Amino acid sequence: MNDILSTGVKVVKNVNHFEFIHDDIKRIKEVIETKKNELDKGDRVIIFIDDFFENKKNFNFLESFEIIYVNTKNEPSVDFIDDLMVELRQKSSVKPSIIVAIGGGVTMDTAKASANLFTNHGKACEFQGWDLVKKPAIYKIAIPTISGTGAEATRTCVLTNYEKKLKLGMNSDYTVFDYVIMAPSLSKTVPRNQYFYTGMDAFIHCIESIEGQFRNPIGDEFSSITIKLCREVFNSKDMMSDQMREKLMLASYFGGCSIGMSYVGVVHPLSAGLSIVLGTHHCIANCIVMNSMEEFYKDYYLEFHEMAKQQSVEIPKGLAKNLTDEQYDRLYQSSIIHEKPLYNALGKDFKDILNKKKVKELFKKM
Repeated sequence: MNDILSTGVKVVKNVNHFEFIHDDIKRIKEVIETKKNELDKGDRVIIFIDDFFENKKNFNFLESFEIIYVNTKNEPSVDFIDDLMVELRQKSSVKPSIIVAIGGGVTMDTAKASANLFTNHGKACEFQGWDLVKKPAIYKIAIPTISGTGAEATRTCVLTNYEKKLKLGMNSDYTVFDYVIMAPSLSKTVPRNQYFYTGMDAFIHCIESIEGQFRNPIGDEFSSITIKLCREVFNSKDMMSDQMREKLMLASYFGGCSIGMSYVGVVHPLSAGLSIVLGTHHCIANCIVMNSMEEFYKDYYLEFHEMAKQQSVEIPKGLAKNLTDEQYDRLYQSSIIHEKPLYNALGKDFKDILNKKKVKELFKKM
């Protein structure tokens, strides 16, 4: 029997402060101003906002700050972050006192990576890994506008490294947001399918965690709460009602807390392969991978598809059915490189179980 604490994750850093707001989103500016005065580190405040909101008036009340609209068409890469840091330093030699993220996982990970690099000089790729960020980052505030990734709660920001053909995070206590404002009203405009795909990220990484070999008792409780909330949301008549959006925002936060002290399993490595080779966004990639997970997570596989049916959400199929041998080889290499989660799910013989033939079969089912 494995030691429940054998992940080595025994001391966990969580978000220092968080609050729930409902309709008065101008509370965001009040928090920023209060924290800026408390920190007393200058007036420069950078706010990263999902470019979905660029031509809307949701956040006009923040125009006195330095606003960067983040293109979320592609997930952040190390090259994108490096180019962004050049741009931000050219704008001003003054370090920001606060960095704010308003958006989903792409926007929040962009903000976290930038906050790290303002105080830890070097290329983004140099900090991909475990505890490579050595100096405290810029103070960070997150306001998620979509629920599921848990980026608002995790100790990492995931970046694509095309040169190394992998997705890997800056996994560090310094990457954790200092303050999180949860405002369910901001998720009203999320397209229905995207709401489901992203929300399922919380469900999927928690079922992988709780079914794994390397666990943490606190992480297990966070996972259980997350799974329970996701079931309530996705088995409801309307997953996007006010009540359900609030529940999913909680599930996202708790799911992020869970993954900070545990590992994922089979789904996320294969999902990373889809992202690296085919450019598929993380959350929909997870859902596509679930099409081939009956063998590994049978009960959850069935439950996942029942919830999709309940919400009339179609999971894309056939994405990786007819690819070239070279593409299948790249998919295999981009997936099998994630050894810790695969060891967590399948044991030390995971490479024998997920050999090239088997992985190709799994991708063809997607």
